[in-house]
Amino acid sequence: MNANTNFRMPARRLTATAAATVLAAGPVVLAGAGSAHASADHGRASAVVLRTGLDVSLLNKTVNVPLAVSLNEVRAPRSAERTALTARLDGVDGGQPFSVLRADVASAKATVSASGAEASTNLTHARIHVPGLPLLSLIEVGQVTSKATCEAGRKPVASATLLGGVTVLGKKVTLTVGGPTEVKVPGVGEVRIDFSKTRTTSRTAAASALELKVSVNPLKLNVADVEGTVTLGSVTCESPAAAPVSAPASVSAPDIKPQGAAAGSDLAETGGASTTPFVVGGAVVLLAAGGAAVALGRRHRS
Repeated sequence: MNANTNFRMPARRLTATAAATVLAAGPVVLAGAGSAHASADHGRASAVVLRTGLDVSLLNKTVNVPLAVSLNEVRAPRSAERTALTARLDGVDGGQPFSVLRADVASAKATVSASGAEASTNLTHARIHVPGLPLLSLIEVGQVTSKATCEAGRKPVASATLLGGVTVLGKKVTLTVGGPTEVKVPGVGEVRIDFSKTRTTSRTAAASALELKVSVNPLKLNVADVEGTVTLGSVTCESPAAAPVSAPASVSAPDIKPQGAAAGSDLAETGGASTTPFVVGGAVVLLAAGGAAVALGRRHRS
């Protein structure tokens, strides 16, 4: 009995030691596991209903006034929306406020999120005026809209639409996509219009509903000479950056070998446990002890 107990104790101790080692190694393996990092970049978007870049010369170019107006310009990450209906410029028309744009609807919106970015504009029943033409609109439109969408993992899309009629310097015109439309009015001026200009890349999109190149000098009196550009419904967006994913770290478990096992022995292939050598050794000793006891008994009997 004592021999059996003495030989089973090391096996128990070895099993407990191996289990404790595996438990200690467990947190190391878990700590080495990689995880996906969320991207803080949610993309970008911007929208503006009206933007002018005009040079206005008054009184035979003795007074130069830059006409730079932006109506309802919004930019995101901070999602925003604006709906002002009138853009004004002070000090042009005899020192009085001058209305560049009047509209029934003039809205711009830009939003961003983890899934993408989007910008849009809507301009309805709009009339644009420039100095020197107080009674005649530079352009009148029924409705123009523009939209740019940049969704994560998808190709960006940009578009612009035009509904209703268009009147330029008092003349009704038909606009076409892909080519400029030129309008010339003798004694007033000329306007070149590009409709629905869009461009996209792998992560960005942009659109302008209408782009006007303006040259106006009513009756060549040099009372008001206006040169420059006017943009209606300009939108841009940029899709979120892809989130970087770190590869799982490779952490090998400690090489635990049973005490007393021969180097290179593969107990797993035979189904043996790490305590197999000790159990076998104990059995051999017990068998030898039993044989000795039997021999001793025979001697006593003889």
